[in-house]
Amino acid sequence: MNTGFVLVLSGPSGAGKDTVINELLKRDDKTVVSVSMTTRKPRPGEIDGVNYYFVTREEFEEKIRNDEMLEYAQYGDNYYGTPKAPVKAWTDEGMTVILEIEVQGASKIKEQQPDVCTMFLMPPSFHALKTRLEGRNTETEAEITQRLSIARKEIMMATDYDYIIVNDRLDAAVENILEVIYRHRRHLRERASEETVE
Repeated sequence: MNTGFVLVLSGPSGAGKDTVINELLKRDDKTVVSVSMTTRKPRPGEIDGVNYYFVTREEFEEKIRNDEMLEYAQYGDNYYGTPKAPVKAWTDEGMTVILEIEVQGASKIKEQQPDVCTMFLMPPSFHALKTRLEGRNTETEAEITQRLSIARKEIMMATDYDYIIVNDRLDAAVENILEVIYRHRRHLRERASEETVE
């Protein structure tokens, strides 16, 4: 009985998506995270197939033409997207596949994956988000301002998602997400058994 499904996780930069995903992977062995594909060059320490699938622009555009991408977008000069094949293989095995994607990619996934569950990770406040971004010490003041401007627009789209999870305390946020995952699996199991009876 297949209980595999796609879990879309979006949220503004600084909401804590990576930290939350790492905790979910530790606590639930039926959860995996999808690896995105990109045409940008690998950064120092990044590994092909682990951090991203690194491909050429020509290869990416061929995959688009062959309908091999679940979703994709162009940021600056580079493409980013989710290849279909690994996601399908995992869901066929009954896994919950986390896609950490931007808000515009989420709506594309909903069109293609009937059992998708969408989740928006919200910072406890805008002030907390600003503090987190500043605390990373990885961006200039101008970049932080730009990220906060993007975050405002993204937060306005949170109501398009099935669930909004506030990441105030990491433990509580992870527990809330796991509860949703278990409930969704149970729903898929029940539906499959009803279809078997029919």
